[in-house]
Amino acid sequence: MPNTEPEHLVKKYDNELNQLRDMLTEMGGIVENQVALASDAIMKRDGAAASRAVEEDPKVDKLEHDIEQFVIRMLALRQPMASDLRRIVGGLKITGDLERIGDYAANVAKRSIVLSQFTLPYSLAGLGHMTEMVQDQLKSIIDALGESDADKAMEVWRSDQVVDDIYNALFRELITYMMEDARNITPCTHLLFIAKNLERIGDHATNIAETLYYAITGAVITDARPKGDTSAYAVVRPKE
Repeated sequence: MPNTEPEHLVKKYDNELNQLRDMLTEMGGIVENQVALASDAIMKRDGAAASRAVEEDPKVDKLEHDIEQFVIRMLALRQPMASDLRRIVGGLKITGDLERIGDYAANVAKRSIVLSQFTLPYSLAGLGHMTEMVQDQLKSIIDALGESDADKAMEVWRSDQVVDDIYNALFRELITYMMEDARNITPCTHLLFIAKNLERIGDHATNIAETLYYAITGAVITDARPKGDTSAYAVVRPKE
């Protein structure tokens, strides 16, 4: 459920905390759009969407810098304690995760441009499912951030294993295609990198969920993070 923070005696302090939240959700919105554009670039072979995803990256970097400066100023002037300190420092950590998500989205977009040069003899349905899951994760955690909703943050944290399971299946499928026909090696390699970047976007969304949950509740999630990624140890055999 959404968290309601008590108001401070200094109204300007409340305004600054709200401004920090708004800056974070603005950054999250840009990153969310980047991931959506990168998804269109892959699934629709949309070169214009790929270019726009890459062009958004400097905006994300600038917002990260602005938020860092804003947080440093708040720490120096307000000397926050307890929940305020968690929210402010948590905001600084969240910007780092959002910036990395933007980088991964830009990388996906760049690889989609190269991938569009190939005729793929197999379906991208699995990758499409993965992009949808990652976008849902990202939308949910940005909503949770704007609403200070610890329960929604926990839902995102629990959803990470699903993304990892899809990545696992894609890894095995793509390796099999590469083993069956050497002509598939180059496009499948790009698809493997794209899938890994999407999986890492999911990981950073989960990082944000952990940080946000702690900032709101003051409690650390002590359970082991749900993970399904064992692809590095997978044994893949060619089809009979």
